[in-house]
Order: sequence, then C-alpha cells, then structure tokens
Amino acid sequence: MSRITHLCPPYRPQVQAALAVMHPKNSPVEPLKLFRTIARNLPLGAAMSQLGPYMLGRSANFDMRSREIVIDRVTARCHCEYEWAVHVKGFAHRVGLTAEQIYSTVHGSATDTCWDNKDAALIAMVDELHDSGRVTDVTWSTLASHFSENALMELLILAGWYHAISFLANGAQVKLEHWAPRFPDKREAS
Repeated sequence: MSRITHLCPPYRPQVQAALAVMHPKNSPVEPLKLFRTIARNLPLGAAMSQLGPYMLGRSANFDMRSREIVIDRVTARCHCEYEWAVHVKGFAHRVGLTAEQIYSTVHGSATDTCWDNKDAALIAMVDELHDSGRVTDVTWSTLASHFSENALMELLILAGWYHAISFLANGAQVKLEHWAPRFPDKREAS
C-alpha cells in the first residue's frame, strides 16, 4: 500500500500541465505513478523538472548507455525496484544491455565479466559512492580515461539524483507499474 497515493485522472489543469513536463510526449503509457505522486506537490515537481530533463536529455555530457548503467545500479543498490524496473523496461534494450548485464546491475559487481572497462568503472563508481560517499583514485582514473571533466561531474550528480529518486519512491512506497519487470531472482552460485 502506498504511503502517498498517486493522483488519478481526471487531473486539474495545473496537474495536467505538470505531468506534461514530467512525462514523455506521445508515450503509450499513462504518466508514471512516481510522476503522479510528485504532482501532489506541484512546487516540488517544478523544482525537480529542472534537473531531471537535463540528466535524461541530450544536454548531458555522457552517453545514454552510461546513464542507464548508473541509474540501474544506483536504484538496485537502493533497493528501488520501482525506478530500476521503469528504466530497464524503457531503456535497457535501446542501450544494448544484455540479460546478464541487467542481472548484474542487481546482483553482480564491477568485476563481472559481462562489463567492459568503461562500464565496470561506472558500476564501481556507483558502489563506492553508495558504500563510502567517495570514489577511489583507481576508479576515477579509469573513468577519466573515458569521460570529460564535465561528464564526470554530471555522472556524480546523476548517481546522487537517483538516490533521491529512490528514496522518494521507496519512502512513499510508490506502487510498481504493472507493465514493468521485477528484480531478477538471485541465482545459485555455480
């Protein structure tokens, strides 16, 4: 049961306008439950609508695949099945994540053989930030060989932004979208 119930249609004009900013145009699904929860607090939604589109849009200095690896790993580490599932459903195929990589975002690590050097560094960055609030020199050096300084700053903010999104979704107990996948079951070690 949600702690903060998401809004349902019909929407007031102000809510409709806010959802139009948050939700992709021409989407085949109704606005996400998370967006409809945020729309209960229109000033907060307006503030969030500044950074979110920047991080998800073409203005960011990193590629979409890197963005999705960071988001998937952050949300998995935060146990936020809601946001992990929305991103896996919406982007994993588009950015070329394999089933093994999707599994690894939840149950694996940067040392899993499914990751190349760049992707592994992104996973390591998320894990280090999550565990200690810092990035090791080794991980930073690897990331710096793949990303500009501006991109590195944005990737750090992206990781923190999706911690905030995860905290909101988990704390409010936003109900899972019926069309989105679930965390994969953990496999037995072989």
